[in-house]
Amino acid sequence: MAETQTRPPLSLAPMTLDDLDDVLAIERVSFKTPWSRAAFRYELAQNRVARCMVARAGARLCGYLCLWEIGHEIHITNLAVHPEWRRRGIARALLESILADGRARGVLLAFLEVRPTNVEALGLYGSLGFRIIGERKGYYFDTGEDALVMEADFRLSQGAAPADETLGTVG
Repeated sequence: MAETQTRPPLSLAPMTLDDLDDVLAIERVSFKTPWSRAAFRYELAQNRVARCMVARAGARLCGYLCLWEIGHEIHITNLAVHPEWRRRGIARALLESILADGRARGVLLAFLEVRPTNVEALGLYGSLGFRIIGERKGYYFDTGEDALVMEADFRLSQGAAPADETLGTVG
């Protein structure tokens, strides 16, 4: 595999409805069962707990991240980078940005699901403090594959005692 290329100068901004053509193009080349335009429109226009960000290299939209923030928790719902821009730190920049923003506003936990076969994503998430806390059986309906549930506990990075492991179990 090629070495990671250097990250281009990026700008991060909230996703808008005007971004959807570019976002959908990335979504379709990134996932077997991509989100629809209606799903993104719902997240942007109607879901009060959703926030979506885009990353641009110059004028080109090259990645995005969607999340739900409920109380003191973030749930990352969607993250993708265009194949031409992968391995340049764009997903890391998006994640670091939303995690730092969440910490600054008092978020305590972040969650996400990932395919066990997505080794690169697992490595990225692990490097950002996420750990596997459970699995969801048959989560990916396109293949029936399970999902690993990962959590980043911001209290741990601030020196607090670990939470009771049994409370984080996912069935």
